[in-house]
Amino acid sequence: MRTHAPPKHSAWRALRRGLGLFTLILFAVIGGAALFYSTLEPAALRIGLSALFPTALLSCLAIRPPLPRRGAMLGLCLILGLWFCTDPARNDRDWAEEYRQTADATLQGRVAHVTHIRNFTYRTPTDATPAYYDADFNLDTLSSVDLVTSYWAGPTIAHVFLSFGFSDGRHLAMSIETRRQKRFDYSTIAGFFHHYELFYVTADERDLIGVRTDIRRENVYLYRLQLAPATRERLLRSYLSELHELTTHPRWYNTLTANCTTEILARSGASSRWRLDWRVLLSGYTASLAYDIGLLDQHYPFATLQRLSLIHRPEGAKPSANYSQEIRAHLPLNNP
Repeated sequence: MRTHAPPKHSAWRALRRGLGLFTLILFAVIGGAALFYSTLEPAALRIGLSALFPTALLSCLAIRPPLPRRGAMLGLCLILGLWFCTDPARNDRDWAEEYRQTADATLQGRVAHVTHIRNFTYRTPTDATPAYYDADFNLDTLSSVDLVTSYWAGPTIAHVFLSFGFSDGRHLAMSIETRRQKRFDYSTIAGFFHHYELFYVTADERDLIGVRTDIRRENVYLYRLQLAPATRERLLRSYLSELHELTTHPRWYNTLTANCTTEILARSGASSRWRLDWRVLLSGYTASLAYDIGLLDQHYPFATLQRLSLIHRPEGAKPSANYSQEIRAHLPLNNP
């Protein structure tokens, strides 16, 4: 006489099937996106594989025997995983103009020699005259590190970077960004996959900050980091070392694990408590994270410090030779 399984067993089997199907669909979507946002060429191959993988994976459901079905699914996922893990980052692509030239840095004793410091002159956000220069920076004259946050679409997302100041009035701005190819438009989703190489823009403040304050008219805040001299130097050395390393060993950018905020925290040696903070993902709150760590001026409540740290520029202003001094004229920049 046939007996029926208890209802709770039937419900458990239905839940397992539902979770299995959801996981399969998730893998299909992620795998297809990884291929679509890859750097494979030609474009027809990239687009074709992005459609083929999810189709093949979901087609495995038609295989009736469980063992061959699971083996086929696992095989497809392993092939995709093997490709993804061995897909190399490169420096020899056809880059967008602002990412074409890599900077480099070498240390000779106490002097850092930095080559190809970017100093574009922007007429519009998309029209600029390229220019670069080389400069030497004596580590004994490193006097400040400033945290810059630039907002263009609300309070939750900002671009975050550092600017190193020297006692002779010069500043070296360093921004961790996506290195975009000329053939691709910018995509936030693409940053989760192997689409952009990691790029350390090393630039004059008239370029890196000026384009944001005077050309794009973004809301830009500049905060003085409260760091001991030895910590400032260690942070700069870490940036310069990574800058040099990337010239021969490129890395992939990743929106979650290797972005403008996580790289700053890694370079600064922040503890895992702060590197796993939710504000790492919502970069617009990076300054409040730095405040809580104790890296910003504690004489003000954070809301007041943020208000005072907004860079104000006159209507129609353009970055001049005194730009770095002009943008700091009214800011609260106490040193420890």
